Amino acid sequence: MRIFMDANVLFAAAISPQGRSAVLFLLAQEGLCELLTSSHAVTESRRNLAARYPEAVERFESSLRIVTVVPEATSSRVAWARRHGLPEQDAPILAAAVAARADVLVTGDRTHFGHLLGQIAGGVRVLGLADTLRLLLRVESDK
Repeated sequence: MRIFMDANVLFAAAISPQGRSAVLFLLAQEGLCELLTSSHAVTESRRNLAARYPEAVERFESSLRIVTVVPEATSSRVAWARRHGLPEQDAPILAAAVAARADVLVTGDRTHFGHLLGQIAGGVRVLGLADTLRLLLRVESDK
């Protein structure tokens, strides 16, 4: 399963290596999923970590070794994402997830993505972290 991570999921995994976001990285290491993100999300996470949790930057950089950073989406795809009610700073996230053919976009941003949670947009299911983990574990147990 291809899981596209929003910046807040990357950020949370870096500041809390024992937290739920970090579990995604463990599952990827076990081969249960492929982790994807965009340079937009990486840049945002890195900037926020450097400003608020500089001690977590090294852990963040190390965690990126198992993440595929996909190309940014085209401007037309970003415009499409904006029409789904996303603000300018978040539309590139959905657009890149769709362009990368992710199965799931995992986000903790209920403010901007809340209206899309549980929905499929452009072939990508938008889920929160807990639902993503449940889905991954359910798929694995069905094998």
